[in-house]
Amino acid sequence: MANKNLIDLDAMSKNQLDMLIKKAKKIMENPADYRHACDGKILATLFYEPSTRTQMSFQTAMLKLGGRTIGFDNPLNSSVAKGESLKDTITIVGGYADIIAMRHPVEGSAMAASMYAGVPFINCGDGGHLHPTQTLADIVTLSCEKGRLDNLKIGICGDLLNGRTVHSLIKALSQYDNNSFVLISTKELQVPLYIIDILEKNGCKYEFSNDLASAISDLDVLYMTRIQQERFASKEEYEKQKYVFVLDKEKLAKAKEDMIILHPLPRVNEITVDIDDDPRALYFKQAQYGMYGRMALILLLLQDDDFMLKSRDISIIDKRCSNPKCITAKEEYLPNRSYLKLGMQMCDYCDKRID
Repeated sequence: MANKNLIDLDAMSKNQLDMLIKKAKKIMENPADYRHACDGKILATLFYEPSTRTQMSFQTAMLKLGGRTIGFDNPLNSSVAKGESLKDTITIVGGYADIIAMRHPVEGSAMAASMYAGVPFINCGDGGHLHPTQTLADIVTLSCEKGRLDNLKIGICGDLLNGRTVHSLIKALSQYDNNSFVLISTKELQVPLYIIDILEKNGCKYEFSNDLASAISDLDVLYMTRIQQERFASKEEYEKQKYVFVLDKEKLAKAKEDMIILHPLPRVNEITVDIDDDPRALYFKQAQYGMYGRMALILLLLQDDDFMLKSRDISIIDKRCSNPKCITAKEEYLPNRSYLKLGMQMCDYCDKRID
């Protein structure tokens, strides 16, 4: 089966990723050719969590394509504040818009919403789970700035446990030949085991580090992330982690001259401001590349009938997902959807094992 919903970049083949990058580059080179590409079309941006870049990037992308936007950036300004279910909100909005882009704080909410949208649906981040369109921004940046998506040594630093951008990026780049990863974090914030499984399945070399200064010297790419206060159970736990990794000029002096620095933003304190003028610092340019990547995605989902994303085989089972962060714990009407992975039942919403 196939669909028009981008929940996880796993659903996009390497050929499709390359097609999207090529489309984004064409738009960059000739933006005037696409000013009316989406005339008469409406994008709904539903943001249940704060956002600057992702929300405004999608809105700008649609406007530059000639379309219009509707939506909300605070659920308290919608019927969600009155207790409306995710299903009902999405069903209604799907009747108004031609395509939906949603960010939600709960893991698995994107998959749940896509079941009721009725139009192409784009995951803009679901809790600490996934953020596929940020990864599109990342790979467009890498393709344009490094000229390749393979044979890269990529250092990823910060909150690797809760960082949905990290999870999506590793999953995408592990598809390309001879990429290796240095996973720089505290022990408490290491990547989830399912990400390690993906690296091993794809034969990617990886190593762990708790020292940014010693890990930086032979990297082609350094992907910095913030320690996310909103993902911690308490402020005290956050305070213990927030200043552990900071990229400053002293550490950067040890890096290669052609290494590039990426960051999904927002930045808090993990990159000092005096690095912004270094030619290796591409995080602001990365945000611009992201807009072109999102323009390409909108066009492919709305206009290319052959651009279909694969669906996995799912079953309806009796057992409920036990992950307390899963959308099924909050939206109780959702069916118990699962898929098989290495003989284990996995939740189709949050990708956690069903015990």
